[in-house]
Amino acid sequence: MEAVRKRPGMYIGGTGSPGLMHLVWELMDNAVDEAAAGYANRIEITLHRDHSVEVADNGRGIPIDRHTKRKVSALEVVLTELHAGGKFGGGAYGASGGLHGVGASVVNALSAKLVAQVDRDGSTHELAFRERVAGQFSGSSFTAGHHLEKVKRISRNKTGTRIRFWPDREIFDSEARIDADQVRARVVQACFLVPGVKIRVVDKRAGGSADPFEFVSRGGLADLVDHLSTGGNACE
Repeated sequence: MEAVRKRPGMYIGGTGSPGLMHLVWELMDNAVDEAAAGYANRIEITLHRDHSVEVADNGRGIPIDRHTKRKVSALEVVLTELHAGGKFGGGAYGASGGLHGVGASVVNALSAKLVAQVDRDGSTHELAFRERVAGQFSGSSFTAGHHLEKVKRISRNKTGTRIRFWPDREIFDSEARIDADQVRARVVQACFLVPGVKIRVVDKRAGGSADPFEFVSRGGLADLVDHLSTGGNACE
């Protein structure tokens, strides 16, 4: 991940607002890929007051099993190695070329802090990172380690992934900001491309919209054509 930090422009295009937005796109695109593959139908993007961003989906969940070669969880590999998404055979994401692969690790590389939660096998499993070091937070304290903590028992039928990241301000320009309008516009585009997925945007920041934005398209590209030609509402 040090290569990403040394040359962030090669991976996200720059260190201004467009580069910061690219981190959101990476995680959002991963979630949309899960929906396009038929494994998710709900995505939520939350812009928090502390300037962290969280992307959640109800897809299969990033694999949590121990990686046979790396001797750490598959989740940790996905969050620390480029192009990791297609390396897992047999289980979830095994047939994919890049789900939760490059994007997740690049986001981690350029974050001061990241917390990932995966719902699988009847539990919510959590792994955190502070400056790219894996471990667990307990309040403000951090303990390095590779163990996935089971933070909650859930229905065995519930699956999904939540990744919350705090961008590293030593990397990004001081004026770099997340633009909620751009996020909403990207959501609309994604919904037209993947009919049936419902995406919700919640802006909890000071001055953010009081009402969550939610969009879903049932007709897909047909809705898009109608939307562009008539200006009608393709949202249900």
